[in-house]
Amino acid sequence: MADTLPEFPTDVATAPLLRLSLLKLINHDATEIDRFINACCDLGFFYLHLDGPGDTIQEQSQQMFNIAEGLFDLPLEEKKKFDFSAHKTYFGYKHLGGSVADRTGRLDRNEFYNASLRTRNWYLPELTRGQISRDDILGTTKPWPAPQVLEQQRLFLQGFMKSAQDIVHLLLGLLNEFLQLPEDTLSSMHRVNVPSGDHVRMIKAPPQPVDDKQIALGEHTDFGSITILFNRLGGLQILPPGDDATWTYVKPLPNHAIINIGDALVKFTNGVLRSNIHRVVSPPGAQEQHPRYSVVYFSRPEDDVPLRRLQGSAVIPPLQDGADEEVATSKEWIIRRALGSRPQVVGDDAYDWSKSSGTEDISRRTATVS
Repeated sequence: MADTLPEFPTDVATAPLLRLSLLKLINHDATEIDRFINACCDLGFFYLHLDGPGDTIQEQSQQMFNIAEGLFDLPLEEKKKFDFSAHKTYFGYKHLGGSVADRTGRLDRNEFYNASLRTRNWYLPELTRGQISRDDILGTTKPWPAPQVLEQQRLFLQGFMKSAQDIVHLLLGLLNEFLQLPEDTLSSMHRVNVPSGDHVRMIKAPPQPVDDKQIALGEHTDFGSITILFNRLGGLQILPPGDDATWTYVKPLPNHAIINIGDALVKFTNGVLRSNIHRVVSPPGAQEQHPRYSVVYFSRPEDDVPLRRLQGSAVIPPLQDGADEEVATSKEWIIRRALGSRPQVVGDDAYDWSKSSGTEDISRRTATVS
């Protein structure tokens, strides 16, 4: 299918994301590491060229698109069997229009499925179906039932998730060195065998009516630590720092993943690292006529990790005098942000758009790199 999709228009402005090499980062190339740090402190977004050591995850991502197409082709009533939002969780299926996209109350224009990597009793102790948990994937517990299209791909999903985790831990290690933290500080908060909100998300945004185009996914920062994104069509936009910033498309590139920093690393570093505001709109040009699929891996700290400034770093600045640091665990932060834009979950009377916000105020600052 990718071969038949229209090219990204040449007359559309795109964001100046740095293109980094996974191979060079693995080899600890000093120049490439400097560029990586600049990307994390400036836009908080960058391209990661995967050729060579990333060949496996490139191939896996293409198969993930095929899996996503099969999943979303299921009848709506079948997919809704795996919507667990009534149980105060964001895992499982979300239908198109299932959350609020912006402050005006407009609804989103995408559907997605979150396949989780976590222990069995984390969010849904009373349920026995509908998730792909980390223990399930690793074969340490009896698997949760899930849509058959996912059930039959458990071993493949295991491989994709492990490939993504390898990249995440490489990047966390490099950031740990830059921040001059005690060895393995960041990695020790992202252990594979400890409950967390890590998951894979498959997304479908259908073509929008020509006379009624709206935001498919409203502006936000990502909840966790590191996001690995694969997509084939445009539509992702970022808002660069600065008072005069305007929304700019991020062009998908062959053989590259799009990486961005999340709120957790902003909080850990007291704003040294940047979680950039982004949103999803209709693809530009002829691409708008096609459904837009995305595959995302979200890495998040372990459930019980408090999201606050880390100690033991000469690089991380102290809190400002009199500053009141909001402290929440990773689990609390994720639940608040993920469900805060879904009135049907929190109730219309309790709904408050601001409760779904993250580190947007920090992201709007003019970025500088020390």
